[in-house]
Amino acid sequence: MLLGEVIAGFDDESAANEALLSLGDLALMLRVSALAAEEQVSAGQLAIQAVGYFVNSASDEDWLTLVGQMSRADDPGLVFLRSALSHALPQP
Repeated sequence: MLLGEVIAGFDDESAANEALLSLGDLALMLRVSALAAEEQVSAGQLAIQAVGYFVNSASDEDWLTLVGQMSRADDPGLVFLRSALSHALPQP
C-alpha cells in the first residue's frame, strides 16, 4: 500500500481504522484512539496530523532510520505510518 493511498483513505473513518489495524500494533492504535478522543478529532485526522508533524519535525537521523526500515519492508507506507505515529504521539 502506498502512503498516499493510506492518507487519502483517512477521511473515511473505517478506512482509517483498517489502516491502523493493519499496523499490527494494538498499543499504538489505542494511543491513537485515546488522543483522537481527547483532541475531539477522528483517528484518521489525528493520523494525518501525525504524518505532517513527522515530515516537519523529524531529525535527519529519524529520516535515515526510517528510509532504511522502509527499504527492507514489504509495505513501506505502513512502516512510515507506524513511525510517524510513534514519533508524534506522547509516549505512554
